[in-house]
Amino acid sequence: MFDGRFKKEVERIVRPVGELLRRTKLSPDHLTIIGLIVACFAAVTIALGQLQVGLLLVICAALPDLFDGALAKASNQSSQRGAFFDSTIDRVTDAVLLGGVAWFLGSQRGAHASVLPFAVMAVSSLISYQRAKAESLGLAAKGGLMERAERIILLCVGLLFDALLFWVMWLMLILCTITAVQRFLKVWKQAAIAPATAERVALRQSRRASRSALRADRRMRLSRRRNMK
Repeated sequence: MFDGRFKKEVERIVRPVGELLRRTKLSPDHLTIIGLIVACFAAVTIALGQLQVGLLLVICAALPDLFDGALAKASNQSSQRGAFFDSTIDRVTDAVLLGGVAWFLGSQRGAHASVLPFAVMAVSSLISYQRAKAESLGLAAKGGLMERAERIILLCVGLLFDALLFWVMWLMLILCTITAVQRFLKVWKQAAIAPATAERVALRQSRRASRSALRADRRMRLSRRRNMK
């Protein structure tokens, strides 16, 4: 939801940060790895019951993930490899954080409560898979109530108070399930109206590749002009 409505505004805000990070010689992959390391510390802190400290670390882990795209564009390092790496690490980060939550809930509310974060992780993975599979077929599956940004925000709300986290996990599970159903119906309707044949998939992928190549070429020209100045 936030990705669709506020993506352009967020990109405009973080663009200057990307220009600053470009001067540090860091790569987008470096930021992605830093975010994962901080998320591991956050998970351990949450598991030990220090939820407010864990909240701060979750926010710190989210910042590199926010800035790596801006750095990739500023340094002209956008690539399929980087996008794949970033998406994979996002799934690992989610699993690590929810693992910390599961440990905390298990110690506070018993073994049954620890299953709840893993249920959230299972449905979240389904949401990500739906988008990846739909795009591989030349269809669109973005959107829904609970995308990754919303999940992180809701987790942060739950970390504010010890007693709140359990109920936030229930709310997140319900909203993630609704999102999975929304995406399923969206793709199902697209496939029913215009079945994605192999030729159409190849054509759509070719068009996306052409647009990406044109954007990369424009960024390269802009970068050269800046360097000449």
